[in-house]
Amino acid sequence: MQNFNDIDLIEPIRRALADENYETPTPIQAQTIPAALEGDDVLGCAQTGTGKTAAFALPILDYLGRLNEKAIPNRPMALVLAPTRELAIQIGESFEIYGRYLKLRIALVFGGVKQGAQVRTLNQGAHVLVATPGRLLDLMEQGYIKLNELDTFVLDEADRMMDMGFMPDLKRIIRELPHDRQSLFFSATVPPKIRELAERLLTDPVSVNVTPKKKSVSLIEQQLMYVDRAEKIQTLVDIFSDQQVDQAIVFTRTKRGANMVMQRLERKRISAVAIHGNKSQNARQRALLAFRENKVQVMVATDVAARGIDIEGVTHVINYDVPTDPESYVHRIGRTGRAGAQGVAITFCTTDERSELRDIERLIGSKIPLGEGQQEPTGPIVKTKKAQGRSGGGRQGSSGRSGRGGGGSRGASSGRSGSGGGSGARNRKRSPSGGSSGRRGGGSGGVRSESRSGGGGAGSSTGQSARSRSSEGSSAQAKRPSRRPGKNARKRNDRPNRSGE
Repeated sequence: MQNFNDIDLIEPIRRALADENYETPTPIQAQTIPAALEGDDVLGCAQTGTGKTAAFALPILDYLGRLNEKAIPNRPMALVLAPTRELAIQIGESFEIYGRYLKLRIALVFGGVKQGAQVRTLNQGAHVLVATPGRLLDLMEQGYIKLNELDTFVLDEADRMMDMGFMPDLKRIIRELPHDRQSLFFSATVPPKIRELAERLLTDPVSVNVTPKKKSVSLIEQQLMYVDRAEKIQTLVDIFSDQQVDQAIVFTRTKRGANMVMQRLERKRISAVAIHGNKSQNARQRALLAFRENKVQVMVATDVAARGIDIEGVTHVINYDVPTDPESYVHRIGRTGRAGAQGVAITFCTTDERSELRDIERLIGSKIPLGEGQQEPTGPIVKTKKAQGRSGGGRQGSSGRSGRGGGGSRGASSGRSGSGGGSGARNRKRSPSGGSSGRRGGGSGGVRSESRSGGGGAGSSTGQSARSRSSEGSSAQAKRPSRRPGKNARKRNDRPNRSGE
């Protein structure tokens, strides 16, 4: 697929893409959109900044635009879960941009603000709901959100949600999802717990992996500076004095550290804002807006800003503290060098952070070059005990809620977690022989690769036979036209009418 015109999207979406000068799909878009339009579940693995939002937003908008139904109060047709408020807001903005010529309602639900306005929007009805897990559960428990009309579920930045402690909430939300749905699952990495969640959530998904084995940071000029802890602030000030720094993001490990760095920079007459989980939603949005509009030179952040937030024009990223998670290094420095531009990433490293540095270099497959005048320290590398790195804001930072433990599971006896048989499987995925096992039961969570050329496929290593593409498994109880009747049966005339027809 070389062009968005090669994708059978409805005309209002094509017009919106033309307005944004979208011509060539990114790899994640080129592989995900056709599969999603076919009604498949998708397991997508891609680094941040690769265009994941359009990869799931465009198929959802295409389906809802063809469906052309009025939104039902408190019952969204599509749900997108994101780990942070900032990412949820950004996703909502993307839906508004791509769907500007469609009569669809988009609702945002996140913590850190009063729920009144969000509840009023839900009461009016929304086709698409973008939410963070905590506030979503709160409103579900209060009866303001019901998921029984849901067609499509999207889980974005799944590994980030796990890092932030949302796994119990995710499992509770998944239990409330209707069986007959399409699920799209995106994660920058797929560790064992994430794969386990994906196998529970997805049915025979198309696997799309555009993440290279070695993390690509080729467009970013990396520098390593060995600095004593007491000298970090002065070294940071010197960088802003000596280098051509237009706009920079400085990453710290803790929220307290972010506040301290911002205050020290302000004392040196370097304009700065801080963003982290202890800031109110309004304060975070004001800080982001000031930085986006180039009213301040520096944004000091914890890892809450390392994923999903796309800010153009960031020339420098400075790791004031070496991240304890090697993947966070890639996501941090990915805030610069966006859209093919050049960027500079400088990492401060104390002697007791050399173990974390070595893990990062192992991940990216190369040593980070030393800055000018720097020398490699001598002596053994001491393996330090890694902190539980949730300085990005954790539960309170993402959902604005406090005090919710991982505890009690609502609806644990609801039978939706069925451990066997056929009760959990979506009808659209069953073969004519009825051999599909339960959605969350054993044996059917195999992930097939993206190759979809012709002929029926010998098979999956899970022992599953190739998926039937007949229409015999379509749900007879669907209230509206289903886009998921079974793979081959999903012809264009089975979909809702196109615009103008």
